[in-house]
Amino acid sequence: MIFETIANTGHEEVVFCHNKDAGLKAIIAIHNTVLGPALGGLRMWPYKTEQEAVNDVLRLSRGMTYKNAVAGLNLGGGKAVIIGDPSKDKSEALFRAFGRFVNSLNGRYITAEDVGIDVNDMEYVFRETEYVTGVHQVHGGSGDPSPFTAFGTLQGLMAALNFKHGNEDVGKYSFAVQGCGHVGSEFIKLLREQGAKVFVTDINKDAVQRCVDELGCEAVGLDEIYDVDADVYSPCALGGTVNEQTIDRIKAKIICGAANNQLATDAIGDELTRRGVLYAPDYAVNAGGVMNVSLEIDGYNRERAMRMMRTIYYNLGRIFEISKTQNVPTYKAADRLAEERISAIGKIKLPHMGNGGTRFQGRMRGQ
Repeated sequence: MIFETIANTGHEEVVFCHNKDAGLKAIIAIHNTVLGPALGGLRMWPYKTEQEAVNDVLRLSRGMTYKNAVAGLNLGGGKAVIIGDPSKDKSEALFRAFGRFVNSLNGRYITAEDVGIDVNDMEYVFRETEYVTGVHQVHGGSGDPSPFTAFGTLQGLMAALNFKHGNEDVGKYSFAVQGCGHVGSEFIKLLREQGAKVFVTDINKDAVQRCVDELGCEAVGLDEIYDVDADVYSPCALGGTVNEQTIDRIKAKIICGAANNQLATDAIGDELTRRGVLYAPDYAVNAGGVMNVSLEIDGYNRERAMRMMRTIYYNLGRIFEISKTQNVPTYKAADRLAEERISAIGKIKLPHMGNGGTRFQGRMRGQ
C-alpha cells in the first residue's frame, strides 16, 4: 500500500536502500522539493517492524518540509532512517554504503545527523558523497548544531514573551525545562545567563546534576516537571509530552521548547488555545540547527549563521499574528505560513532535480 500511503502524505519519492554485505537496511523519504533540495537528518533506530520505520521516515520528512519552509530556507523536506541498533550495529561499511545511496540521488536529498547518529558516523557518509551537512569544521563544516538550535529557541521564546506579556525580559520569568541533553543544556545556559529561575529534569541524572552544580538550576523528578509552578514549560527532549495526561497539570501560560512534535494531537493544540496558553510551534522554534547546517551548502559562515537565527523571532511573530487575525491555533498558523510559501514558490519552480555539483565549495573530502 506504499503508493496509496505516499499519495496521501504528498511524498515525491521514497527510496529503499539495501546492502547485504554492509548490513544496511535504510529508507530515504523525499517529501517536497519545490523550495529546493530536500534537507533532513539521518536517524538510526532499532525499529520493531519495517512498517514502523516507514511510518517514521514519512512523518519526519513531511515535518522537515514545513520546518524548512517556515524558516525561509530554499530547501525542501526529506529524512532518512537506518534500521538497526546504534549501540551495536554501526560500522564504516554501513555508513559508506548509505552514503553511496545518498550520492545516487544527485543532490535531491542532503543528509545530516539525527537521533542515534554522531559526527563520526557522518564522516564515513561524507567519504562517499558531498551531500552531507553538519560535518566537522576541519572539512569546512559547521560542527555541532546544538548551540544554534538553543540560540534559535531563545529567539522564539522572546517572541512568545513579547506577544503574551509585551516584553522580552527572560530573567523575569521561571522555566520548567524537560531535557538536559546537548540542546537542552545549551538552552538552560542561555536562560541562566539572563537570570531566569530554571527547574530541570532528565532521565540522565548526571546531566541534571551538572545543571544544578554549574548553572544553579533546581532539579525535579521526571514526572514532577509537569506540576512545577513555572511561567514557561520548555520541552527539550521527547515529543508528545503535551498530552491528555499532562495538559491539566501544566501551569505555564507559554509552551516553548526545542523538542520535536511536542503536541500529542492536534486536539491538544486546540485545547491550549481555548485555555489561553500560548504554544510556540516546535518546528518554527527549533529551526536554528537546520538553518545553521543549511549554510554549508553555499559556504559556511558563523556570523551569517548567528544573524540567521534571529529571523526565528520574526517568524514566530508572524505565526502569532496569523493565529490572532485568522482566529486559528498557533500550530495551524505555522502550517499555513509554510503552505503559503510553498504554494507561491511552486507556481514559479519545478521540483528540484539536483544541483550539478556547483555547491559545497571549499570543503575537503577523503581522509
